[in-house]
Amino acid sequence: MSPQADLVTLCGFDELPEGNARGFDPLQRGRDLLFIVKRGATLKAYRNRCPHQGASLPWKKNAYLNADGSRIVCSAHGALFDIDTGQCLQGPALGQALESMDVHLTTDGNVSLKREDLD
Repeated sequence: MSPQADLVTLCGFDELPEGNARGFDPLQRGRDLLFIVKRGATLKAYRNRCPHQGASLPWKKNAYLNADGSRIVCSAHGALFDIDTGQCLQGPALGQALESMDVHLTTDGNVSLKREDLD
């Protein structure tokens, strides 16, 4: 089996909004499992689950960032997280971090993750 066969394609790199976030539901469960923040050539991916109580982060589809786009925000309790590290900077999840996910940019320009990471 090729290494590409073990990957699930999420989208093309150019389909990600610059300086913003986008959620993904690769298991087709009706809720986003993860989200990706794109800043330049850098992608940061996290599981869509607040470490405080396991709540989904956005208040509406793809609303993962605060108003100025500088932090990830949990809409349930107002916790703010650093985009680069996932560490909570303010709120009830202080001292905890979002669960990062490894995404891969394939040679054809797609953003993918390993199928095994969907569990």
